[in-house]
Amino acid sequence: MRILILGGTAWVGGSIARAAIARGHKVTCLARGSGVPEGAASVSADRDSAEAFAAVTSIDAPRWDAVVDVSSKPGQVRRAAEVFADRAKQYVYISSCNAYVSLAEVGIEEGAPLNEPLDADEMRSASEYGAAKMACELAVLQRFGSDRTTIIRPGLIGGPGDPTGRTSYWPMRFATPSNAAGRVLVPEDGAPAAVIDVRDLAEWVVRLIEQRLTGAFNAAGAVLPFSEYLAVAKAAAGYHRETLAVSSASLTEHEVAQWAGPRSMPLWICDADVAGIGALSNAKALAAGLELRPLAETMRDTLAWCRERGSDVVLGAGLTDAEERELLAALE
Repeated sequence: MRILILGGTAWVGGSIARAAIARGHKVTCLARGSGVPEGAASVSADRDSAEAFAAVTSIDAPRWDAVVDVSSKPGQVRRAAEVFADRAKQYVYISSCNAYVSLAEVGIEEGAPLNEPLDADEMRSASEYGAAKMACELAVLQRFGSDRTTIIRPGLIGGPGDPTGRTSYWPMRFATPSNAAGRVLVPEDGAPAAVIDVRDLAEWVVRLIEQRLTGAFNAAGAVLPFSEYLAVAKAAAGYHRETLAVSSASLTEHEVAQWAGPRSMPLWICDADVAGIGALSNAKALAAGLELRPLAETMRDTLAWCRERGSDVVLGAGLTDAEERELLAALE
């Protein structure tokens, strides 16, 4: 099959490209940056340019079995959907669970209420991310119709290469404690966590293309209590020392952030308004062939990836060594 990936140089798009190549498909990546996976044809283009798709829509260009798009800019997706409507059999759009109006409920299914679409070509702030993704979904549906559109709404994606540090922080922290005593600061409670390995997501997307399966699907891993998620990270790191479990109230009082970013407890959520982000229903995806590897394998492979590249891969997420030592001293 001929698959065009709009992107392919970043984590998710690159993983889909590698999965498609491994399954024997002809892959072309259209991207502004470098780093197209080995085995893929590369077309350099700026999607905001009027000539962005000229090289892949010329009279000599092939018709595409599928176009895969990960953009969160409605203007980009709108233009691409229009250009490829009569040049591709299927459009696969990688959306987000943020397309749902509410992320408070556990077990959100694909029929849950969706956000109003953004009425602009680009987000004005991060708060518009869900509305932007919804606008992108609608742009594809309007041009390709429901019989040629596949929409994937991932929850948390993890595994080797994770650029957010969310899934690398905990195995790295347990493997490399910040202090001589080896104590690790952990939340004593938190909403459930579910991580889908980027490799499982990518391989499933390719199978959906092969089978021409359409519709909207959540893409999420198995839902685990947060304590069990931490237990798997400990086992991956071979950690056998004592942790310090701290209440949500104490962490909040000491200005430790939820979810991601600097001075945070990655994946920890105590806000009921978003507690469902780690507990999406993946029943429809499993019925459509999604296969999930054990979380332990994802954790081990992520830790190995981190060790190959050095601990700086988790900078920007979680606590620095100095921050953790300071909090341990204050909370013990």
